[in-house]
Amino acid sequence: MFLNAFMIALREIRRNLTRAFLTVLGIVIGVAAVVTMVTLGRGATVAVKAQISNLGSNLLILRPGQGWHTWGVAQFSQTDVQAIREQVSGIHAVSPFGYANAPAIYLENARNTDIQGTSADYFSIANWKLSLGRFFTEAEVVEGAAVCVIGETIRKELFGKDVDPTGKKIRIKSMSLEVVGVTAVKGQGGFGDDLDDNIITPITTLRRRLTGRGSKQNVNQVMISCQDGYPTAHIVAEITSLMRERRGLTRNEQNNFSVFDSLQLADAISSSTKVMTSLLGAVAGVSLLVGGIGIMNIMLVSVTERTREIGIRLAIGARAREVLLQFLVEAVTLSCVGGVCGIILAYGLCVTLAEVVGAPFLFDPKINVIAFIFSAAIGIVFGFMPARRAAALDPIDALRHE
Repeated sequence: MFLNAFMIALREIRRNLTRAFLTVLGIVIGVAAVVTMVTLGRGATVAVKAQISNLGSNLLILRPGQGWHTWGVAQFSQTDVQAIREQVSGIHAVSPFGYANAPAIYLENARNTDIQGTSADYFSIANWKLSLGRFFTEAEVVEGAAVCVIGETIRKELFGKDVDPTGKKIRIKSMSLEVVGVTAVKGQGGFGDDLDDNIITPITTLRRRLTGRGSKQNVNQVMISCQDGYPTAHIVAEITSLMRERRGLTRNEQNNFSVFDSLQLADAISSSTKVMTSLLGAVAGVSLLVGGIGIMNIMLVSVTERTREIGIRLAIGARAREVLLQFLVEAVTLSCVGGVCGIILAYGLCVTLAEVVGAPFLFDPKINVIAFIFSAAIGIVFGFMPARRAAALDPIDALRHE
């Protein structure tokens, strides 16, 4: 009986292909929109987490001021860095961090970039790898050696893509730095910054030769790597307590520094992305309901057009439930065809848009199955009323219908 109803449904769809196409168009658009939004949202979440992980593993960043605003707030000192290293438990490595912005010049090529001053521990804290050369050593940091490690973007802009820059010297203002290494490509960070567009030099070199800061409080921020498995919340609490004490804050005074946890930041951004994905998916799901209403309207028209056919079937012995099943199967078939077409369309959109937005394409069978089942349910819900109307027709009145 089901097979017979399905064959009749296919015959009716083939008989009115244009109308069938317009009927399922709402379902196609709805399913494609939902699947595309959810898939791209999952890809964006993974991309954000990957970008933030590029900053470093188990990374804490101690910065002066609240939020990202540091103007007018006292910086940190090297003794603060040493106190954290010695007095806070669960610490794997600590590195001071300073920066300045200046043009870097090699021969006739120049590029304005960030000059980052730090210690040798920074490379392990931030998960840096080498593509060429070496990192500078702690002895070179103590000495204030005129050496640097550059990112891939700097290498391309100043030296050329296939040139080995190690051993060559670049000029920054009045100082000359020898390139000792090139970092492996990291790409963008969690805020869209190019992590490969930088020059990393010993912090002592930055102070003595570029910024000229003689103050003891000349550390812009402190990079802290936590031990695996150690609760970062405890480390943050210990650092907060230590810094309040060292900066002479009373109980009623607010912190004039902040500690950013990269894992919490990644979770917060991922949660926001998931909420936005769910919201966009829900908005896109409204078009499925619109498509369902379209199916109901067309099925009602179909019942009116085929009233005599229904009357003949009822007159020769067809039962009302068989007529009900025939029209219900036809509605479900229309919505399922729309669901399949929508999934195919969504696949193409996801592959294309993933390249545009720079997010990975993560095929999720679950959301595709759910979208297909939902499209079938739309056919059942919105096809039931026309099917019931067809089944409730009186055979004699149906045969008299013109």
